[in-house]
Amino acid sequence: MNTVELYDSVCNELSSRVVSRYSTSFSIGISGLHPRFRGPIKSIYAYVRFADEIVDTFHSHDKRDLLQRFRAETYRALEEGISLNPVLHSFQRVAHTSGIGLELIDPFLDSMAMDLDQEVHDTTSFNDYIFGSAEVVGLMCLRVFCEGDDARYNALKPAAKRLGAAFQKVNFLRDIQDDHAALGRTYFPDIDVSNLDEAAKRKAEDDMNADFQAALAGIKELPNGSRFGVYVAYAYYLALFRKIKGLSAGRIMQERIRIGRRAKMRLLTTSFLRYRFNSL
Repeated sequence: MNTVELYDSVCNELSSRVVSRYSTSFSIGISGLHPRFRGPIKSIYAYVRFADEIVDTFHSHDKRDLLQRFRAETYRALEEGISLNPVLHSFQRVAHTSGIGLELIDPFLDSMAMDLDQEVHDTTSFNDYIFGSAEVVGLMCLRVFCEGDDARYNALKPAAKRLGAAFQKVNFLRDIQDDHAALGRTYFPDIDVSNLDEAAKRKAEDDMNADFQAALAGIKELPNGSRFGVYVAYAYYLALFRKIKGLSAGRIMQERIRIGRRAKMRLLTTSFLRYRFNSL
């Protein structure tokens, strides 16, 4: 006889598949988590990935309507504790068990909605977007890692937000040309993408560097089952940031900078040794 547990398992497997198909980098980091954390983090990633697909990919459809439906379906899944959308079902289970509430979910969905209307950002809207699209995702993951320990969650919130912000800003700088040319978006305030110069690039990089430094202090205080996996993701994005930082503004406007598979494996090995010998 089929059971609810079987349905839950199938939904979790589908969320895991979303991660493996969309992001090999996050897959490597997630593999470094304790097994009890891997499924919930994959469910969070799949949820935010699908929302992002609505605003970035489905150009021949009514994106606004799709996003509104996704939001309504999210609320219904959270209220009823079930969804026939496997990704939503998997996510709502994590939200209920880990204490992920609308104070984190609504800002995320609001930031996705911003991508439908706002092509250029000022400092205020940029900070709002970073909070909703990245910082709250870090806080969702932190809820999972802290396993109901509110004191630890509150203590680590600032660092988790800075880590999410660092990841997102690196993505923005890496994808600056594609976002501008294909989607018509300019995320960084006070940057003229059509005439990106070294001074503007350096200013954005200084901001990211501060985020990375603040985030590392929090990673060191994470529970043992989550520390290594999060550090692997941190190390990957830091390596990508440093590679971008070493290139000219003109170069990053011409190609999407990547970290090769061999380099990723080296990062994984180095990260493990640092973790193993307590030298993060």
